[in-house]
Amino acid sequence: MGKDVIRLEREAVIPILKPKLIMTLANLIQHTSDRAEFLKLCKRFESIIRSWYFLQFEDLMQLYSLFDPVNGAQKLEQQNLSDEEVDILEQNFLNHLFKVMEKSNFKVSSQEEIEVAHSGQYLLNLPITVDESKLDKKLLKKYFLEHPHENLPEFSDKYIIFRRGIGIDRTTDYFFMEKVDVIISRLWAWLLRITRLHYIFSRKSSQRLQNDPKKTDEIKTEGGEADLFVERIRLENMELSMRNLLSKITIQEPTFDRMIVVYRRAGTKAKTERGVYVKHFKNIPMADMEIVLPEKKNPSLTPMDWVKFLVSAVLGLVALAGSLEMPKADFWVIIAIFSGLIGYCAKIYLTFQANMATYQNLITQSMYDKQLDSGRGTLLHLCDDVIQQEVKEVIISFFILMEQGKATKNDLDLQCEELITEEFGGNCDFDVDDAVQKLEKMGVVARDSIGRYYCQSLKRANETIGTTTDELVLKAAQGRTLHLPARQAER
Repeated sequence: MGKDVIRLEREAVIPILKPKLIMTLANLIQHTSDRAEFLKLCKRFESIIRSWYFLQFEDLMQLYSLFDPVNGAQKLEQQNLSDEEVDILEQNFLNHLFKVMEKSNFKVSSQEEIEVAHSGQYLLNLPITVDESKLDKKLLKKYFLEHPHENLPEFSDKYIIFRRGIGIDRTTDYFFMEKVDVIISRLWAWLLRITRLHYIFSRKSSQRLQNDPKKTDEIKTEGGEADLFVERIRLENMELSMRNLLSKITIQEPTFDRMIVVYRRAGTKAKTERGVYVKHFKNIPMADMEIVLPEKKNPSLTPMDWVKFLVSAVLGLVALAGSLEMPKADFWVIIAIFSGLIGYCAKIYLTFQANMATYQNLITQSMYDKQLDSGRGTLLHLCDDVIQQEVKEVIISFFILMEQGKATKNDLDLQCEELITEEFGGNCDFDVDDAVQKLEKMGVVARDSIGRYYCQSLKRANETIGTTTDELVLKAAQGRTLHLPARQAER
């Protein structure tokens, strides 16, 4: 069996904790005085960036308070707004939300990515579908009409999935039922080839592939020079041997490190639903991403399972009748045909029951282990993510200019990525444009006559930014603390 490899684009998110980043870079500075100035500058960078985003985040939270599924309806009633005014506020909220998602390096899952994710199986082996009658189809449809996106998934009018970060999930077990299913599936495929019935069953899938020739096991990227390649290790590709069948094996699937699902439930004729659900998940295997879908239907046997069941029954009965009509019917042949028919029917039922148990476990796990937060908590987390990423980008860019001197934008981008790889073992597609724009806005970085970037000295940069509000508040708090014992002494 050939390897099943997925090509993934590098993420723009910097996979390093901010305190670790700052302390590691500070320790690379030789002089103690410069190190102290650098630490002060890092705090001032964060204070300035946090202030810049404060009003934008405040608007986002105020808008969401009107569409919070818990108590947003009460606040909307108090506002006494018309339906048209509420519609405008809804679109303003989505506009703010998508901007924060972009700044936090979340991307809308495309149709191609969804197809690649669904092209394999991991732990979830049941067809999961969404009950679309329970989902609103107007809110997101209107937004994407006004803000077009390329390659949107087919369900984008009902719900949208954001993803960020790539990881790997491995599971080691015996997988006895799954191995039996693989054996029987291969026997079924062999039977279809022998009887030439595989042309009938494969016609639909072949037509789908012809209609969508771009579908491959890769997520296409703009770059490609340093893309990530992750192998899918699946039971379907397992080599059949006694050792593999009787011992534990490890399967592997790439994961989306973070996923956020946004949707609205459908309203009724008597009541218009205005609540917007925002749910945050972590470490979701690509092939099992159905567990984050909203308003899932209870799984059941697929139409293909019923077709296989009926075809097997018909073929078995025909073979059995043919054997009985023979002048010298072989008793053992009859037993073999009858046993095979009963066994295959039992296999379909037992496999479905085992998959149902796995599905219920995965749903429970997604609720308690993999769901990070929802609603307001998710938005607050996103706002903090934006600030942390922006601060890290600015710090790394300034540090490179401080250590390496003048650099073009492309050279700065490359050196920042090399620093992340060499000092932290990380890998990311560094967003140098946003970083230098903010540094120029602060006045600590400028360009020379030929367009190369250069920075001020540490001391000069601190003087340019000046004392921040956070420092004033901290000094005031320390002043009260220091005077408290003296006042107590006077008493």
